[in-house]
Amino acid sequence: MKNIFLYSVVLLFLLPFSSCSESQPEDPDINPEPKIAKVPLGDPFIMLWEDTYYAYGTYLNDGIAVFVSDDLLTWSIPEGADRGLALNKMDVWADRWFWAPEVYHVNGKFYMYYSADEHICVATSDSPLGPFTQDIYKPMIEGEKCIDNSLFIDDDGKPYLFFDRFNDGLNIWVAELEDDLKTIKTETMTKCINVSQAWEEVWPRVNEGAFVIKHDDTYYMTYSANSYKSQFYGIGVATATDIKGPWVKYENNPLYQKPGDLVGVGHSAIFTDKDGNLRKVFHAHNSQTNIHPRHMYITTVEFTTAGMTIGPDYIVPELK
Repeated sequence: MKNIFLYSVVLLFLLPFSSCSESQPEDPDINPEPKIAKVPLGDPFIMLWEDTYYAYGTYLNDGIAVFVSDDLLTWSIPEGADRGLALNKMDVWADRWFWAPEVYHVNGKFYMYYSADEHICVATSDSPLGPFTQDIYKPMIEGEKCIDNSLFIDDDGKPYLFFDRFNDGLNIWVAELEDDLKTIKTETMTKCINVSQAWEEVWPRVNEGAFVIKHDDTYYMTYSANSYKSQFYGIGVATATDIKGPWVKYENNPLYQKPGDLVGVGHSAIFTDKDGNLRKVFHAHNSQTNIHPRHMYITTVEFTTAGMTIGPDYIVPELK
């Protein structure tokens, strides 16, 4: 009986190990292909500064994330950064809903324009990695919900801010800024565009995420329409010969919607790469069935006799 008892104990002890070993590949030298980790940024924005690309976007609950890259293909969290936190909610107004950042270098300072608790905000830093902070904890417009603020500085040096207002759904407005790049001249607020084309009426009433670039004396605004939750979220283009409009939408909008296998494509920005080419960064849904986490993608932008075109192909940035 004693021998039977000892045998049973040894058998019970060995069973878990034999079970684990049986689940391993027969040939340890054959490994499956590693799964690509995509960059988990919604509302992405890319800035090239001193030969390094910086990508910011909607990702963390307690602030704004930043990733870095040398080639646009492979991205990583900056060394020593806490989860890539460039802006921490402890350093600014509001404590939730940190969305859609854009970062610009002006007069030796980095300015981050972003949304927090459905208000537009701006914070500054001496480094593109942050920390971005506010001297006075407040939004740019205190008495009204607004999101998606984007800076544009015209050829004459005059600064403007584009942003979304929550009236008649979401629509896009522009206003002049004071020279401090933080203060809106509220008396100059002017409506640019609202939902007006059939493709924009899937659900609900949304024109948002404006980004403006000037080419040959014409202002080009890319924007997104439909809910970001919709697979029909897409990118349209409007043009104007005056920064305050009137803005005229392309008749062949959407210019970019459901490329390849992607859905929920939108909230984009334009930047110039190291070779001097115009690029567009945008986000798309996680998959055909899940929205989050959204991922960052990059395509090309060109100007032809027909106006702005967005390349049908795109690259899939990878996260180390």
